Amino acid sequence: MRVLLALLLLLPAMLVASQPALTVEAAARAVQPGEVVRLTITTASPMTSLTVQAFETTFESYRTTDTTWQALVGVDLDVAPGRHAVTITATDGTRTHISSRTLVVSRKAFPTRRLTVEPKYVEPPAAVTARILREAERLNAIWAARTPERLWSGPFTAPVPDRANSAFGSRSVFNGQPRSPHGGADFLSPTGRPIAAPNAGRIVLAEDLYYTGGTVVIDHGLGLVSLFAHLSAIDATVGTSVASGDVVGRVGATGRVTGPHLHWTVRLAGTRVDPLSLVDVSGQPDDAVVATGFLP
Repeated sequence: MRVLLALLLLLPAMLVASQPALTVEAAARAVQPGEVVRLTITTASPMTSLTVQAFETTFESYRTTDTTWQALVGVDLDVAPGRHAVTITATDGTRTHISSRTLVVSRKAFPTRRLTVEPKYVEPPAAVTARILREAERLNAIWAARTPERLWSGPFTAPVPDRANSAFGSRSVFNGQPRSPHGGADFLSPTGRPIAAPNAGRIVLAEDLYYTGGTVVIDHGLGLVSLFAHLSAIDATVGTSVASGDVVGRVGATGRVTGPHLHWTVRLAGTRVDPLSLVDVSGQPDDAVVATGFLP
């Protein structure tokens, strides 16, 4: 089991509005771009709603007891190192209570990967331009959507049993041309390997896309979304619910690839995070958190 790191968070000089007594515990593999941070927030009295805002993004929380909430916060790849404000807004049905903290993000260096793929995936022909733009708009709309309910429960698990070759965040160079950073984790899986849903959710996309080939997207709720790419077969239907472990497709080598493998992307309220960070953080019990990370 990886040791969870205490986060360096500082109390602000002044709090805005009425503030209930609360404690906040935080857990993460590291506090760096691409990581998921789990906050556990305990209030002195029951609240009717609670949200967390960080990096100009709102992260929805979910209740675990009458006075305890949890929220998953994503540190996007583009977040600069340094101090960032974290604002907790809680409502008790009558008043809104706002409390602020500061999260310190450390620097992370990402490697560069150089790959050779079919030329049409680096310089697409004009005939597919409209398709590429249309598919990008659809995915952007999925990243931006916020299903208000939490559809998942318990820890996330890897979708295949094979070794993860996590090149998340790598600066990608295809056929000598720089492209966007690698926004997911790759698994060295053979063609035909069943792909299991890492947690419960609803299928919101299941079809062939230009760059990602056979593609399945699961909405886990509260802004948490999984995308599986390069599938050789799709075993999912849009609009249906899946449970953790349900087979949603088969590993393949479709789209922009160098060979068979599974690509898993996770977006958390639109932020790009490493799926392996989500697996690590969601799988740790609450009592594994080593410190609140908040200084008086």
